Parts: sequence; structure tokens; C-alpha cells
Amino acid sequence: MNIPTDVQIISHSGKPAFAVVPYDQWLQLTGQTAEVYFPHDVVGYQLQGYSLIAAWRKYKKLSQGQLADRLGISQSAMAQIESRDSKPQTKTLERIANALSITILQLQE
Repeated sequence: MNIPTDVQIISHSGKPAFAVVPYDQWLQLTGQTAEVYFPHDVVGYQLQGYSLIAAWRKYKKLSQGQLADRLGISQSAMAQIESRDSKPQTKTLERIANALSITILQLQE
């Protein structure tokens, strides 16, 4: 049985009345998908020729070196990942999304 452990139970009159679940779990339980939003500045950076990863990095006001440090890679490796023709693996995108505090969907075009 798959029971979520990060559910908050709210009681009323000493009895469970509501269960609060993380939003991602709610979407999964209800079969919904989250809409993906891109800030105007991220789109603007892309229109200037930056890759989506570089656009998010610039939006988050990080240098390539700072993001590379968060990922435990070199700045030159980060530059290769950010190139417009780069196709990073899903696992790499997950790590980058985590480092930028965004969802992986926001890194997939």
C-alpha cells in the first residue's frame, strides 16, 4: 500500500476533518496536470538567444559558476549544458530544476 507520509490531518471537535496533501500529490491523485508558467523575463532571455536553462539561470540572478557549484560540476560543463543545441538527459534536467527551485517541466521545451 502506498500511503503518503507528508499529509497533514486537521481535526475538528477531536475528529479528523480534513487532509492536506502536497500539491504534486493532489494532482497525481486527481489525475490533473499542473500548468507550466514562464516568467516574462525568462521568455525575454530566450528571445535574445539564450537556451531555456540559461534563461532561468539569468532570471534567478546566478552566474554559470554559481549554478555549476550547486550542481557539483565545472563552469565549462555548465556552459556546454546551456548551449542551445544541448539535449541534457532527464536526470540532469531534474538536478538543474532542483538547483534553480523550479519544476522539470519548466526546463522542457
